[in-house]
Amino acid sequence: MSFSFDETNITKIEQLQKRYPSPKALTLPLLWMVQEQEGFISLEAMEEISKYTTRPAMEIYKTATFYTMFNLAPVGEHHIQLCKTLSCALCGKEDILAYIKKTLDIEVGQTTKDGKFTLTQVECLGSCGTAPMMQINQTNYESLTIERVEKILEELQ
Repeated sequence: MSFSFDETNITKIEQLQKRYPSPKALTLPLLWMVQEQEGFISLEAMEEISKYTTRPAMEIYKTATFYTMFNLAPVGEHHIQLCKTLSCALCGKEDILAYIKKTLDIEVGQTTKDGKFTLTQVECLGSCGTAPMMQINQTNYESLTIERVEKILEELQ
């Protein structure tokens, strides 16, 4: 399997290269581009990013694995990221996690058989005041209850 940026992203890269004084600074924007283009970041994509950033592919890998927002394997159409930190835990995250696992018949880190949903737990999503919360793709859902999660999942099916 090989990877190459599409024409739209090549144009974006050319614009970014003018803005950033060091090619190394392109690392995070290029990781985001790959994820938006492919849905996840493959080793081949990391090798391609290394060419643009003049960083070894292993350095790209270390960066991609440091941040939990980068997917290193394919995820479902709807990527459910449930916050696992203290505020969410104190406000009922465990009950919501159990409900999602039972409803979708998957465990954390798995994707439903139809490829529609992937469930992960992540570090703080920055909404402690409206805990518990989850992010599905790029949409945040706050002040969750079992009933609210049930409705959200029904709308996505």
